[in-house]
Amino acid sequence: MPTPIHRYRTDDEDSARWSGFPFRDGDIVISTRSKSGTTWMQMICALLVLRTPQLPQPLTVLSPWLDWLVEPQATVYDRLAAQPHRRFIKTHTPLDGIPLDPRAHYVVVARHPLDMAVSLYHQGANLDRVRLAELTGQPVPTGESPQRPSAREWLPSWVDREADPRAELDSLPGVLMHLTDAWARRHEPNVELVHYDDLLADLGGEMRRLADRWKLPSPGPDLVEAATFGRMREQADRLAPDTLGVLRDRQAFFRRGGSGQGRDLLNEAGLARYQRRVAAFAPPDLLTWLHR
Repeated sequence: MPTPIHRYRTDDEDSARWSGFPFRDGDIVISTRSKSGTTWMQMICALLVLRTPQLPQPLTVLSPWLDWLVEPQATVYDRLAAQPHRRFIKTHTPLDGIPLDPRAHYVVVARHPLDMAVSLYHQGANLDRVRLAELTGQPVPTGESPQRPSAREWLPSWVDREADPRAELDSLPGVLMHLTDAWARRHEPNVELVHYDDLLADLGGEMRRLADRWKLPSPGPDLVEAATFGRMREQADRLAPDTLGVLRDRQAFFRRGGSGQGRDLLNEAGLARYQRRVAAFAPPDLLTWLHR
């Protein structure tokens, strides 16, 4: 009996939109948590598939977010059906919420959860929540926004907060649930895990490895250079995931892209609490790989 597919729903996402999706040979599904390297992996896929640093269309058009309720499902399906090249599709849904088609490839990007959380914190200030509410049909927020705590004040509360991982995917339990599911599937022939820090340390090597796995031509130096954080930031207007005006500042979407900032914001006691928390949510071999 096939494993049932879990449905993940938020105000602006619904994984049920994958139900009935007509896969094609060679499709690449990019499954990541927020601020864990989604856009970076979309760009890498675009460069490997299209073989040019000059993308013919904005990245969000080439690689749509299939679960996002802002765009009608039929519009997204039709756009993907019209693409003559190998398709690469974005989702924030864990693999247990997506049909796993043997014709497709699935890539999950993992980032140190503390770094992901800090990036998510800063992303929160860059969202136009009025515009987002208009697009998703939610009540438009009114009045002044409450004063936000600093990242240093906010991060310990993110670490300690109890949350249903299936309902709050960007919580610490949700992040580790997503990665634990992918880790358990890592030996499947069409599932690939990529560590964000490996992209930082050896972008060319990782791009060549993925090209080999997906039977694509190995990238030249021009394609590797086009996937660097600096080059992507320069093209924020075409690469940031914002065709509908949800971001206040597209360049700010590519804020730093580094590693280690989350650990710098916690004191010794905070880091110890973090280690105790993650040990309850993920297997030791995953945590060793994730935190190396």
